[in-house]
Amino acid sequence: MSALTGATRGGDADDLLAWLRLSYSPGIGPLAVQRLLREFGLPQQVLARDARSLQRVLRPAVAAALLGEPPPALRELLARTPDWLAVPGHRLLHLGDPLYPRRLLQTADPPALLWARGDVALLHRSRLLAMVGTRHPSAGGRRDARELAQALAGCAITVVSGLARGIDTQAHRGALLASDGGSTVAVLGTGCDLVYPSEQIELADEIRRRGLLLSEFALGARPLPHHFPQRNRVISGLCDGVLVTEAALHSGSLITARMAAEQGREVFAVPGSIHHPMARGCHALLREGACLVEGVEDILREMAWQAPRPPPAPTAPLPGTQARRVLDCLGAQDLGFDTLRQRCGLATDVLNEVLLELESLGLVARLPGGRLQAGGD
Repeated sequence: MSALTGATRGGDADDLLAWLRLSYSPGIGPLAVQRLLREFGLPQQVLARDARSLQRVLRPAVAAALLGEPPPALRELLARTPDWLAVPGHRLLHLGDPLYPRRLLQTADPPALLWARGDVALLHRSRLLAMVGTRHPSAGGRRDARELAQALAGCAITVVSGLARGIDTQAHRGALLASDGGSTVAVLGTGCDLVYPSEQIELADEIRRRGLLLSEFALGARPLPHHFPQRNRVISGLCDGVLVTEAALHSGSLITARMAAEQGREVFAVPGSIHHPMARGCHALLREGACLVEGVEDILREMAWQAPRPPPAPTAPLPGTQARRVLDCLGAQDLGFDTLRQRCGLATDVLNEVLLELESLGLVARLPGGRLQAGGD
């Protein structure tokens, strides 16, 4: 169990095992975990109570299951977790962990546990924005999502999405295209050891190396239908806002956006053609008060985020050995070309090339009569 101990950064294996028992015992969801923690304290204290006490929060059968012998699936999870945590870059964050994302902690039903592969520091960046949308975008929708994600990442904004086909894929790929090393977080609807859909394996691996894969579901959890709405509240809860690019009227993306509004997050939507069914969800959000987005500037302005400063102008490169020789020979004098060539000992074509370089850098000026002077005008 040493891997469990190390993974808690100061906690012990029994403590983390108690979190696993509490989080994944049958019939217990995030809200029930919250109530148990409020009522009894930390997980080990919860598990030390008798069934009668736990029935103040849980149904009798659920309380009995929590205190009884773990079912086979939970026993397998308890056995697998140490080896999984022994892999570099793997973490298991619980509600009491200082690395647990503070934005998510402030929502009504944060997951008790988060499995992570990659850079967990991304969860604490000052700017996180979710991007969601249809799995069947138009060509323009794919382009818009990719370009917006790239622009957002270029403004030091971490892009969060769900690794689904369509808009999610373009959001992750666009963020990774940012020239200054853009970052992205993928929130999964499966266990953190699985990738769904399977064609996203290469993208998921790149996100693991350059960003973060995150899941509240236990190792080995399959992509069950009810996992995805549950995942969506994590996507919105991690972020300062949610951007919807293309979505149908009755889609998971709109559910995510409305969850975001309930969590006090900003909601953004990209308008589209009145003839395109995948624009209707965005138009519905705009009628409900979402901020219209035509470019990254709209998001920066609404969030009061500063645009990145332009990079400093490149400084002139230092002249090479031959160029320094020419400058030394000129000194404070102005010389004709032939005199300078004799002093430097350079061939005519070489000297001409060096002078062109120095003139382009503003280090040599030509005076009337063809004479040359160091230092420019």
